[in-house]
Amino acid sequence: MTTSFHHAGGASLPDSAQMAAIARIAHSEAGIVIAPGKTGMVQARLAKRLRALDLPGYDSYLALVESEAGRDERRRMISALTTNVSHFFRESHHFDLLRSQVLPPLLARAKAGGRVRLWSAGCSNGQEAWSMAMTVLELMPDAADHDLRILATDIDPLVVEKGRSATYDAQMASSVHAPLRKRYFEQRGGQLRLVAAVRPLVSFHELNLHAPWPMRGPFDAIFCRNVVIYFDSEAQDRLWRRFGEALAPGGWLFVGHSERVPVAPASRFVTAGITTYRLLPAAAKT
Repeated sequence: MTTSFHHAGGASLPDSAQMAAIARIAHSEAGIVIAPGKTGMVQARLAKRLRALDLPGYDSYLALVESEAGRDERRRMISALTTNVSHFFRESHHFDLLRSQVLPPLLARAKAGGRVRLWSAGCSNGQEAWSMAMTVLELMPDAADHDLRILATDIDPLVVEKGRSATYDAQMASSVHAPLRKRYFEQRGGQLRLVAAVRPLVSFHELNLHAPWPMRGPFDAIFCRNVVIYFDSEAQDRLWRRFGEALAPGGWLFVGHSERVPVAPASRFVTAGITTYRLLPAAAKT
């Protein structure tokens, strides 16, 4: 998931106190840092919510989202403040490494009856998770018949539902090489949908990375790319630690092109490729 902000005209800009309150809620709910200078972005995004709720201004909106009755609107607020940008096989070097180094021993384990779990954390509208699934199927066409599954999560329920639909317009699938597109997509009206052989591999769920995680690990590989750059350093460090706790020893962590994970001896991670890390066994940190 890549979170970006947009500026637009229209309704009045939030004042400094309103901006501070909005930034505080965004940070406490999702770990997102909104700088004071982002008033244009906040105005552009939340003006739509004010209109939808027929509210006169930011003060009344803040009163709602800070109330118990505003729990659902807080989720919509976070969704409004974030834009999810992704495409199939984004940062292709990660999928090259997944195919050549990560998956072969994991698929051998699955064929022998073992358990394999991959996680797309901050999955946006699903292209990352489906790219992982296609990479798996290229190496193991009957993967869905084994104990191998991909978890895809995002804080935004709208993009989670989009990913779950497994349906995209042709332009969104243009980054998929033609042979893969022919093999793994079917026409669905004017759109393309992942075929039935792919869909059972991926499970989509709404998840706030800063809240408790209901799923049980360990995971063998986690993709969390272009997500933590919008968190403050404390939230980033906390998330790296939690990923380390969720990964199996030797597990892989893939991050975005501008993100860096602390490595040993500061953590149990070691560099394993371009913005790619592996988790050392607990005793190996020092």
